[in-house]
Amino acid sequence: MLSKIIKKSFLNNKNSLLLSARYASTNNGQHTVLVVLYEGGEAGKKNKKILGCVENALGLPEWIKANKLEDRLKLVVTSDKQGENSLAEKTLPEASVVISQPFWPCYLDQTRIDKAKKLKLAITAGVGSDHVNLEAACKQGITVAEVSGSNVVSVAEHVVMQILALVRNFIPAYKQVVNGEWDIARIADKAYDLENKHVGTVAAGRIGLRVLQRLKPFNVHLHYYDKFRLDKSIEKDLNVTYHSNVESLVKACDVVTINCPLHPETEHMFNKKMLSLMKKGSYIVNTARGKIMDRDALVDAIKSNHIEGYAGDVWYPQPAAKDHPWRSMPRHAMTPHYSGTTLDAQARYATGVQEILGNWLNDRPQREEYLIVDKGKVVSRAYTEGDATKGHSTNK
Repeated sequence: MLSKIIKKSFLNNKNSLLLSARYASTNNGQHTVLVVLYEGGEAGKKNKKILGCVENALGLPEWIKANKLEDRLKLVVTSDKQGENSLAEKTLPEASVVISQPFWPCYLDQTRIDKAKKLKLAITAGVGSDHVNLEAACKQGITVAEVSGSNVVSVAEHVVMQILALVRNFIPAYKQVVNGEWDIARIADKAYDLENKHVGTVAAGRIGLRVLQRLKPFNVHLHYYDKFRLDKSIEKDLNVTYHSNVESLVKACDVVTINCPLHPETEHMFNKKMLSLMKKGSYIVNTARGKIMDRDALVDAIKSNHIEGYAGDVWYPQPAAKDHPWRSMPRHAMTPHYSGTTLDAQARYATGVQEILGNWLNDRPQREEYLIVDKGKVVSRAYTEGDATKGHSTNK
């Protein structure tokens, strides 16, 4: 029975789960795997499909048992990731593997990587490894992998939902119902059809392309920018206009959706200058990364009415502070970071994490599309070598 093999104990008064073989020690080849996930609360306890929470631990305890790996792996599962006294911080020196996620990231900055002397593998449960200092990972020979493709449909659907929420002025309309109001003119004052609008995506990779495909039936004018141009047959099928730079795209579009990874080249791409180039009254949907946007420049652009509305689910750092200015700025449709963690997506990225961990443990090659950093080099064309973790301060 699992109860005879694995011990469970709550540490530091946090919902942190230590799973370890009863007689194992690091001297016989056992590896410590630090898993940093968000709290599941009552929902996580009741719904075992919420695999991305502490309570269900990506299905790793069951996977370890099924594969008889109790004497090879010790799991430390926690949400406690902030500050020097956090369980994550205390576990890093012994960790061979760190598993984190975009929704509750354990930022592996230079200081933490220096502390993690045994670290060999950093796995992202989902897509987006910007919480890892890729430059430091390269220098230390740490492999960085993510479950590419696991949540691309989930995010693309979220983008379309939020575009419609902005353009149709849905949030104020919903609030009227909740508040017992009925002022049609006040809602209609900012409500438009999406049809015939110019909509562009910054990046047309796995997510951006799916956004374009889902928007085509709305009879909009599609635009895109990407470092790697789409095949001409895809451009023809979507009737999409290619732009050689972001500046050209934002000048042409009524709605801009951001679907590129965060790395040094895209950090604060949407600064005051870029925002000033956008059409007056245009909208932005950002489900990529919060740090691609200059936080305060966006607030100013919204308050000045240059940008009509902003939506997305990504913040920096995460979780967002209670006084984060995006929470209170006008005309937004922001959510917590959940676009890529639907129950369907969680099943896919949990399976992917198990595959990556198993391949590493058994010295098998990883899928090429899963690798971000390998053998001291950034091998994914979606990223550049560098550090995008700076500025997360105390929200580690």
